[in-house]
Amino acid sequence: MTHGAIPPSPTREEYDRDYAAALAANGDDTIFEREEPLGLFIEWLADARAHEVNDSNAMGLSTIDRDGMPDSRMVLLKDVDQRGFTFYSNEESAKGQQLAGHPSAALLFHWKSLRRQVRVRGIVEPVTCEEADAYFASRARESRIGAWASEQSRPLDSRQTLEAAVAREETRFAGQDVPRPENWTGWRVVPSRIEFWRDRPFRLHDRLRFDRQEVVWTRTRLYP
Repeated sequence: MTHGAIPPSPTREEYDRDYAAALAANGDDTIFEREEPLGLFIEWLADARAHEVNDSNAMGLSTIDRDGMPDSRMVLLKDVDQRGFTFYSNEESAKGQQLAGHPSAALLFHWKSLRRQVRVRGIVEPVTCEEADAYFASRARESRIGAWASEQSRPLDSRQTLEAAVAREETRFAGQDVPRPENWTGWRVVPSRIEFWRDRPFRLHDRLRFDRQEVVWTRTRLYP
């Protein structure tokens, strides 16, 4: 049964209408000549920043809980380099506890305006205290206050309780810098696999997968 809220598969006319746009955005085949993926990802992220309406650095983060069940949520990528993909949060949150028990994760970037996505898998390592301090200090003061006020992922009886906690922390840190809470840190996903996907008409999409063997990346083109 097809429900009205779910768009039907595109018609031939709709595919034809979108074909020129898809070629304009993704017509370059040089990605299949790339020898390593992180430089290509950084280029695609720059394209996303130029075209996405907001949160071009948003990514789905999937972890595993103590029962072996997967869990996913959206977080923001805060740094990317040849070491991997870095994000920050409270280590006492659900994601933080899951990463402590199973230090591996998957990431998914989806840039709808560009008709592109990137999938990442790898082990997860904590950032250094220096890295966490530096990023925390770059945040807005209100966000730093919020990190102290929020018992992330734990039950909250009302919005008023949260607002009271924020007011309490604002009073505590009045007239002084807001330091990083000990339980607020960051993680880096060290990729072992990165897959690039880009839209093509009639679901005949391009897929390119990179797998890391120690320090060398291998490249495989995949069927859509």
